[in-house]
Amino acid sequence: MKVLIVGSGGREHAIATSVAKSPRVDKIYCAPGNAGIGQLAECVPIGAMEFDKLAAFAKEHHIDFTIVGMDDPLVGGLVDVFEAEGLKVFGPRKNAAILEGSKAFSKDLMKKYHIPTAAYENFDKAEDAIRYLKEQASFPIVLKADGLALGKGVLICNTLEEALEGVNSIMLDKKFGSAGNKMVIEEFMTGREVSVLSFVDGKTIRIMTSAQDHKRAQDGDKGLNTGGMGTFSPSPFYTKEVDEFCHKYIYQATVDAMAAEGRPFKGVIFFGLMLTPGGPKVLEYNARFGDPEAQVVLPRMKNDIMDVMEACVDGTLDQIELQFEDNAAVCVVLASDGYPVAYEKGFVIEGLSAFENREGYYCFHAGTKLTEKGIVTNGGRVLGVTAKGRDLKEARANAYKATEWITFENKYMRHDIGKAIDEA
Repeated sequence: MKVLIVGSGGREHAIATSVAKSPRVDKIYCAPGNAGIGQLAECVPIGAMEFDKLAAFAKEHHIDFTIVGMDDPLVGGLVDVFEAEGLKVFGPRKNAAILEGSKAFSKDLMKKYHIPTAAYENFDKAEDAIRYLKEQASFPIVLKADGLALGKGVLICNTLEEALEGVNSIMLDKKFGSAGNKMVIEEFMTGREVSVLSFVDGKTIRIMTSAQDHKRAQDGDKGLNTGGMGTFSPSPFYTKEVDEFCHKYIYQATVDAMAAEGRPFKGVIFFGLMLTPGGPKVLEYNARFGDPEAQVVLPRMKNDIMDVMEACVDGTLDQIELQFEDNAAVCVVLASDGYPVAYEKGFVIEGLSAFENREGYYCFHAGTKLTEKGIVTNGGRVLGVTAKGRDLKEARANAYKATEWITFENKYMRHDIGKAIDEA
């Protein structure tokens, strides 16, 4: 098979690593890709939002299967464009990707189909949101930009002043662009956060192993929200009881709700869960693999990823049994100092060869570029260093040991990824 992957981050590198293991695949392309993906695939200089160019490339190169990794092209309707051209493609259509593309839509869906989530109100006028905050809200409270905001469009506000400032930045100053044309205000939930990824074929859902992400930039969960500073899998807090509850009230219920709305979902649904004192509730949905969750979940998957993804497209997922290794994985993100606000790029990365032929160690490229000087930093999140171990403690020790193999000038990381496992 010839496979095309659309995207350029650590998630796409993790997908490409899994695809490269499939004996069914003999050629991988990635658009636009990055320096790490370029070691497994032929990178093509086409942007993820250049739909017509991507479809033309797929036809011209007789691509058998395309995997869309990123949220923007999914929400924008790339899958529909490929399907209209008769091309086989993995990911939800535009009318299903709205599950991630609009938080207001997903909250309304959960309310309609009784899927447990935080109480909320939707607003499309700033003055209505301000009135609600002044007259009815209790604090702390959560403000969410409705649309895609690179995982950063969520503000937790402890006071009315903070919340009013938040409305201004989301809806009036448009800090997150058009994502802030609408806004969700919801109750603040407490508990452990858990990420659960799943494969879906429109009617059947198969759950992958659990994971837990660290969003804040600094140790101790301080600092600004980022796209993710590290993650571990499995989550010790995702117990058998939690799994049974979620299968019964959340997972299949979501797939059935989308089908009932005439928006059958095929691809990956990411369930962001909060394990509250009142039981698990949905924090958010994503319509694709999480990043960096993919970097700890996919290395533990035993199945041939091509078999699973094809089953999602063909509607035969009920014939697949997902299998994961009985071990653990931890990913520590190496970022550029100053991320997510301001940072320099273009520093040479040393030590990447240390990962070659080392079983159980991975270095997934997120923001890198190949230049005459070698591979250089080209983003806020630069690399995802992932290691496996018999259990979470061993995986964590291995991952942090592996971060020492890499050097670049403004290297920055958190030192407490997976620390919660000590409390489990």
